[in-house]
Amino acid sequence: MKCMLTHLSRWATPTLSRASHSGMRSSSTAASYAKREERLLSPEEVFSREERYGAHNYHPLPVALQRGEGIHVWDVEGRRYFDFLSAYSAVNQGHCHPKIVAALTEQASRLTLTSRAFYNDVLGEYEEFITSLFGYSKILPMNTGVEGGETACKLARKWAYSVKGVPQYQAKIIFAEGNFWGRTMAAISSSTDPSSYEGFGPFMPGFELVPYNHIPALEKALQDPNVAAFMVEPIQGEAGVIVPDPGYLRKVRELCTKYNVLFIADEVQTGLARTGRRLAVDHEGVRPDLLVLGKALSGGMYPVSAVLCDDEVMLTIKPGEHGSTYGGNPLACRVSIAALQVMEEEKLAENAATMGKILRVELNKLPKEIVSVVRGKGLLNAIVIKETKDYDAWRVCLRLRDNGLLAKPTHGDIIRLAPPLIIKEDEIRECAEIIQRTILSF
Repeated sequence: MKCMLTHLSRWATPTLSRASHSGMRSSSTAASYAKREERLLSPEEVFSREERYGAHNYHPLPVALQRGEGIHVWDVEGRRYFDFLSAYSAVNQGHCHPKIVAALTEQASRLTLTSRAFYNDVLGEYEEFITSLFGYSKILPMNTGVEGGETACKLARKWAYSVKGVPQYQAKIIFAEGNFWGRTMAAISSSTDPSSYEGFGPFMPGFELVPYNHIPALEKALQDPNVAAFMVEPIQGEAGVIVPDPGYLRKVRELCTKYNVLFIADEVQTGLARTGRRLAVDHEGVRPDLLVLGKALSGGMYPVSAVLCDDEVMLTIKPGEHGSTYGGNPLACRVSIAALQVMEEEKLAENAATMGKILRVELNKLPKEIVSVVRGKGLLNAIVIKETKDYDAWRVCLRLRDNGLLAKPTHGDIIRLAPPLIIKEDEIRECAEIIQRTILSF
C-alpha cells in the first residue's frame, strides 16, 4: 500500500494582524496555493519553502521525499531510493505497512481521542497486550520518545522518595556520557554534546554522568545512597552506534540490584527488533526495572511511546501527578498493537540479525584508508569515515543519494546504516554494492 505526503498548502491559512487586509491577503494566498497544487513542486521549491517558513533547527540531506513503500522512498521527481535511516529506526516495519495503515484508518474513522478524562475501549486492550508481550505489570503510555524518558525520570524520583527513602528533593539519576534521549530541558541536562546543551542553561539538577561502558565508574556513582536510577541506552545510537563490551549490561543489572537503584533501559531506538532481538537488553538476558519504548512502537505512523515497569515503581504515581492529553489515545493504541503484531508475525528480529551479519561482512570489505571502523548489531550499524580535504561523511552521503541510497551523518564522521527490518537478502546485497561503489568512487 502506498501513502502520499499531503502538501502543507491543503490546510495552511496565514494569520494576519490587520483585519482590513486579511480578507484580500487570504484570498490571494489561497489562489496561489491552488495554482501550486496543479503541479508538483521541484526539489528546490521544497527546500526553499522550508527554509523560508520553518525553524532552522535541522540540516536535512537535500532530497525532497513524497512517497514511501516498504524499504523504498520516492522523491518529488519520481526517483526511488533505498531508505537506510528508517526515520531514526521509527520505520522498522517499513514505510506504510498495509496492516498498520489499515489499523490507523479504521480506528481514525471511529474514535481518535477522548483524553484520559474518560475510559475508552482500546486502551485496556493495548495495555494488556504490551505488558504481556514484554513481561511487566504496568504501562504508562505517552507520545514521543523524549516524553518516555521524562516519564521514567519522574517515576524514578517518586520511587526514590516513597520507597527507597531518599530525602526529599535529593534524588539523583545517573546517565552515561554520550547519551541521547531528546532535546527537552531535562534531556539536554544529561547531555555531553555541546550542540544539544550549549546556550540553553541553567540545567536540571540531580543529573550526574559516568563514562559509558565503564563499570568501575558506575559502581562508584551508585554507592551514593541518594541515587534513584541509572538510565542508559543498551547501544548508543545517536553517538554513532557505540556497542558496549559483552557483559556490560549484565554487570549494570547486578550493580543496580546491589545498590537498590533502578535500571532504566532507553530502548527507544535500539528496541523493537532493530538489533536482532526484540529488545537490545535481550542479547544479555537482563530485565531492566523500567523500559522506555518509542519510535517503531507505531511503525512510523503516529507518535507513540511507553514506559513499562512493575507495580512497585508504577503505582508510586497517583492520579493527577503525571499525564498527557494524547497519551493512550485510541488511535495510538490501535496503531501500536498492529505495529507490534507485525514485528512478531513477520519475525523482524530474526531477519534483522541475519541481514545485519551479511551487511557487516560486506562493509568490512571497504578500504580502511576511507572507512576506519565498522560496528553495529542487527540492522543498527555505522561506518566511520576518515575525513580528508577531498571527502567527509556528508559528501559520502550526498554521493550515496546520487546512487539511490539515503543515509545521514552523525557527529561529523559517522554514517548510520539502518534500513527497515523487512529488507531481504538480495536487497541488502544490492545496498551493500551501492555503498561499496560509492566509497570506492572516492
